[in-house]
Amino acid sequence: MPVLTILDENASGSILHRLELEINQEMLTVGELIARRVHDEVAAYNERQTGVFQGLIQPTESERVLNGYQLRPSKLIDAEQQVYRALEAFQQNGFFILVNDRQVESLAEEVWLGEGVTASFLKLTPLVGG
Repeated sequence: MPVLTILDENASGSILHRLELEINQEMLTVGELIARRVHDEVAAYNERQTGVFQGLIQPTESERVLNGYQLRPSKLIDAEQQVYRALEAFQQNGFFILVNDRQVESLAEEVWLGEGVTASFLKLTPLVGG
């Protein structure tokens, strides 16, 4: 089964988080890729509930901390709500996705996920005072 490497990067190219997903399809739309990634990270958090969520989108009722988002103890994250918020953020340029260094631009765009493919999620940092 092919493994897709997902990297969260900032604008300077520093890797903030690395995730590997097993994908049983060779083609996915960008929307499906985002949904798979978000479902996987939410399931991993809900299983262990460490209090700090290191995911693509900040969950509601959480506080930003150095390495993620702090949630109340025993607070589960709603995966469907996170997927919705992630898809909306992508459409509003809250982050960009590069698949093998090529920017994808729409949720309906299909990407090939063969051996060795990397998807980089570039989070944008809002400017202060702008």
